[in-house]
Amino acid sequence: MHGPVSAAWLVVAVCAASGAYCLLRMRGAVGAERHAAGADALMGLGTAAMAVPAAVLTPPRAAWLACAAVFGAAALHAAWTARQDRGHLHHLVCSGAMVYMSLAMAAMPAMDGGMVHSTAGVSAVTGPLLLYFAGYALWGGIRLVPSAAPEPAGPGLRTPAVAVARWTDRPELARACRIGMSIGMLAMLLAL
Repeated sequence: MHGPVSAAWLVVAVCAASGAYCLLRMRGAVGAERHAAGADALMGLGTAAMAVPAAVLTPPRAAWLACAAVFGAAALHAAWTARQDRGHLHHLVCSGAMVYMSLAMAAMPAMDGGMVHSTAGVSAVTGPLLLYFAGYALWGGIRLVPSAAPEPAGPGLRTPAVAVARWTDRPELARACRIGMSIGMLAMLLAL
């Protein structure tokens, strides 16, 4: 990611934490919920990897093309799945945005020790993606209403497996992860 290094590391931290949580959520889920958690994990961890500051790591062009291929496959899978469950349309947009950013990074020439300076402005693709992710983050934030207070753990419910299961069955945490990843996508699109 190009831009302020502190903002890049913040995106890395938020998206990596979101991706790790989604992996935990995937472990305890079944069916469509497991698929959604896997797609969220791929997005979170992929966004974290792409957000590493360019001053620290500048991947070769082939790595960006491989990233575009992975997220292109994820976009095709999300498009196929969205035929039956419209909830996967968000994953389709996210995967498409990742493909777009990967291809944009592959096309940018590296200058000044890995830092890229672009004066092209907002493209016809970047603008709608910025609007989508800003709208998604705001809409998701409004929908993020606290659920009922969690039940206190009894003496027999304090095992680590049960504690992990209790944290992975929280839909508001899944929504918060998607909001965090959308904000990360906004930051990356702005730095593009």
